[in-house]
Amino acid sequence: MPEWPNGRDWKSRVGSKSSTEGSNPSLSVFYLEGNEMKVLAFNGSPRKNGNTYHAIKMVSEELEKENIKVEIIQVGSKAIRGCIACYKCAQNKNMECSINDEVNQWIQKIIKADGIILGSPVYFSGIAGTFKCFLDRAFLVSSVNGGLFRHKVAVAVVADRRSGGVSTFDQLLHYLHYAEMLVPSSNYWNVIFGRNPGEVLKDEEGIQIMRILGKNMAWLLKLLKNGKDKVIPPEKEDKIYMSFIR
Repeated sequence: MPEWPNGRDWKSRVGSKSSTEGSNPSLSVFYLEGNEMKVLAFNGSPRKNGNTYHAIKMVSEELEKENIKVEIIQVGSKAIRGCIACYKCAQNKNMECSINDEVNQWIQKIIKADGIILGSPVYFSGIAGTFKCFLDRAFLVSSVNGGLFRHKVAVAVVADRRSGGVSTFDQLLHYLHYAEMLVPSSNYWNVIFGRNPGEVLKDEEGIQIMRILGKNMAWLLKLLKNGKDKVIPPEKEDKIYMSFIR
């Protein structure tokens, strides 16, 4: 029987209760007995409880309403160095980076999770440096080990003071798209505004963006969970690498 990359059997048992017993009757989907769904949220800000955290929390609250467990992992305050281009991860095929630090633990957690949230503040119109170091390494390990993150549900959120939020959001999406992850959307780009910690709580439109994003993520997670034994996913293709230098 074929398996998904995270090792779970397609033939998970489908329960008979509908989500009308939960907090959102409009979803009208069945739940799966056992195998509680889990999402990992990575906070790329050095501030543990800053505006990036609040953005992540807004999305997480909607997931938790649908009985999806969320674990927030603090990345931005860690001493994470960047990829050193040794390509040991490609040679060893052991689902690990050659630099032995927290990144390897987080990679294993992602493999076991159903989805991820990436949250970053804006640093010079881009991803915070420490967070990018983590993403470069984790997503390279995924890529050269058969697509470890493929077909997991993933979203990105950005906390912005004034400008650069959309370009940072775009950079985060590059990782998700490259890894063939499934990315739900909101009703605008996933950027929320505030300078001092907690100021994003005054951004009414930003709050709605995060709330809708969380609802759509929960819905997609449930669709995937309940459709695994009904719809066969596309077969993974080996990546073609091409250089334009001749």
